[in-house]
Amino acid sequence: MLNKIYPYRFELFLFSQLAILFGSLIVRGDFFEVILSPILFLLNLLAGIVLISQKKKLMWFFIALLITAGIVFWAELFEEKRNKLLAFINMGVSFLFYTTVTYEIISQVWRTKIVTKNVIFGLISGYISLGLVSFFICLSIEMTYPGSFEGLKATINQPKILTERLMYYSYITLMTIGYGDIVPISSLAQKAAILIGMLGQFYLVILTAIVVGKYINHNNSK
Repeated sequence: MLNKIYPYRFELFLFSQLAILFGSLIVRGDFFEVILSPILFLLNLLAGIVLISQKKKLMWFFIALLITAGIVFWAELFEEKRNKLLAFINMGVSFLFYTTVTYEIISQVWRTKIVTKNVIFGLISGYISLGLVSFFICLSIEMTYPGSFEGLKATINQPKILTERLMYYSYITLMTIGYGDIVPISSLAQKAAILIGMLGQFYLVILTAIVVGKYINHNNSK
């Protein structure tokens, strides 16, 4: 089964990522944040398992993350108040997953010899994953040291707004747009902003250039 859908691994992963990022534009309200978003994350984990299914040890690691994420999801459904321990576990699972899968996507794109539509999807999903890694870095900083970012207009007691604002900030920083409405004010947050900006530039300059070069060389060799 996995072998049949493996050629479409990048498409599956990319579409599940886009659903997580932009699903709230279609499904509004708390239903998306509380119910649908965690389910989409679990689906993204499944797509990640397909992505790394050729590496058995890594696949079992992802399955363990999937089981952990599922347990946390069901536990949070029955919690009347937001449990900080569950929130940290969920954040840790997400960070491990997206860090590992970003590295794997970059490795697969790097090793490819022929640039196809599938590789382009992989290139895009890798960049989106890098933004999600950046988001979890910023979220961990804010949860550990509240007030590290100015302009969030949210606290750790407002998880929905905090998540949305930090997600926005992470991608704006990754793309080096920097509107200035959210500003890192602690030393740790400022260093994280530098790291995120550098990662975004290195990805676009190095990996994209390599893929374009492979595409040109392949066309010239025909």
